[in-house]
Amino acid sequence: MKRLFAIVAMCVGIFLCMLDTTVMNIALPAIQDSLKVNLNDLQWSLNVYTIIFASLTIPLSKLAEKFGKHKFYLLGLLTFMGGSLISALSSDLNFLIFGRGIQSIGAAIVFPLSMTIGINTVSLNTRKSVIAALGVTQGLAAALGPTIGGVLTQFLGWRWIFLINLPLMVISFIICLVCLDLQERKEKAKIDYLGALISMATLFSLTLGLVQGRDWGWTSFNILTLLISSAVLLILFILWEKGCQDPMVPLNLFKNKEFMGSAIAIILSNVFLVAVTVVLPTYFTRVQSKTELEAALLVTPITAMILIFSPLAAFIIDKLGPRLVIASGFTLMAAAYILFTKIDMADSTQTTLTCLILGTGYGIIAGPITVLAASNFTGSLLTASQSVAGVLRQVGIVLAVAVYVTGLYTNLGTAKKEAISYIKTEVKTIDVSKEKQQTIQKTAIHSLGQSTSHQTVSNHFSKTERKGIINEAYQKTLQKYPSKLPQVQKQEIYKKVKASVEKKLATINKQINKAIKHIKDYSRKRYTKAFTKLYSYSIIFIILAIFSSLLFPRKNTIISM
Repeated sequence: MKRLFAIVAMCVGIFLCMLDTTVMNIALPAIQDSLKVNLNDLQWSLNVYTIIFASLTIPLSKLAEKFGKHKFYLLGLLTFMGGSLISALSSDLNFLIFGRGIQSIGAAIVFPLSMTIGINTVSLNTRKSVIAALGVTQGLAAALGPTIGGVLTQFLGWRWIFLINLPLMVISFIICLVCLDLQERKEKAKIDYLGALISMATLFSLTLGLVQGRDWGWTSFNILTLLISSAVLLILFILWEKGCQDPMVPLNLFKNKEFMGSAIAIILSNVFLVAVTVVLPTYFTRVQSKTELEAALLVTPITAMILIFSPLAAFIIDKLGPRLVIASGFTLMAAAYILFTKIDMADSTQTTLTCLILGTGYGIIAGPITVLAASNFTGSLLTASQSVAGVLRQVGIVLAVAVYVTGLYTNLGTAKKEAISYIKTEVKTIDVSKEKQQTIQKTAIHSLGQSTSHQTVSNHFSKTERKGIINEAYQKTLQKYPSKLPQVQKQEIYKKVKASVEKKLATINKQINKAIKHIKDYSRKRYTKAFTKLYSYSIIFIILAIFSSLLFPRKNTIISM
């Protein structure tokens, strides 16, 4: 029973660490309003978590071997709880960023050790089910992030996306105190301090370059320096680790075909998953005028399929072999991307079915690669394999956000230019004054990319404007008559002029509404295309990803192991 509770505690740890990589995205507008900061500055509360999480995972995992994994795990839980509390109570952006930084240090300890401790609770022959459960938890957390973030933000407020961590972490902490062996024998592990520094510098340069590429400019000196530095440091790290007696990352991990294939599949599958779970809710809110909660719920079918197919796929790799299983998963993900470019994105049924296919594809990949990444490793090799797998998962998520958000903003910029050009042309066809045309044009341009849930007003002339137009027409008409007209006749003329003007204004209103409808339809199509283009460009890369399945050993090799 203790083993079962320990595994549950490890799943909770993994879930919360991975959840906090995506849970904030949908809450950013609410946090922005609450803390009164601009979005670019607020992005650092996301970036600091990703950068530190990725940079410290490997060295802190190695440090845990020296001081005892179980005790170190408890330290990680306390650190994560402290960071969550600071983030929830933050009154300004600096406080929030500090809290997220503390939280990410805890995550860098908890995530890899959850995998290692969880796997070590059972024997080598029976650990597949445990690995599958831990792997499912990872995929679920990343996919559920936007949904949970949307629900908590809408009903309880954004601070609850951090407060929700506390009771779960407390429960996990108590379980660990009871179930883990806190008197475990410490391993006589030597710390490769130089390797740790180089690995941290490599991952820091890479993740910082990726997350800031859009804001600083991909061809800017800073970004190019960071990306080139990360490549040089990676080469230096490999050369150093080759000659090191106690390497930070044993390079013979990558000689194992199961681990090597899993490493590539982890990055690619997470890129193509996060490209949808992060970008699609933005489309639903900005173009389809959904609430944050509605947008999050529309991508929830992805999560459901991960929950179903991830454990199933983990148990069929022995029968079908990893090549067929992984290839099938990427094929389904490719099919989903193709459908995103063909379906009516405004149709919830079509979108839901496509999300179901994507979730099925990812689930079929996620279960097996978690099992295969652990291979038959034990001891320090198992710890290293899970640390590296965790880092690669983070790299995949960061890469997805960097590439797809940059592509999205580029496409949206193009869509906006096209829409503005169309607005200017369409407004010129409306039979109103230049001043009125400019007002309509300004309003239409201002509404681009914003929620369009409101109905088009039928009357575009205020009472004051209507009265002014009628009086102007009436005065012009009176000039055609003798100056001394009886009051009764003047009243008759006014009635006729008013009726004529009202009729003309009604015609103009119809003309304006027709133009606005055309503008809205055109803009919606342009903005929808801005999103679907991303998936269109990605299809060839997912098809190429199918061939990554060839990196895995053949079926008979797996069975014989």
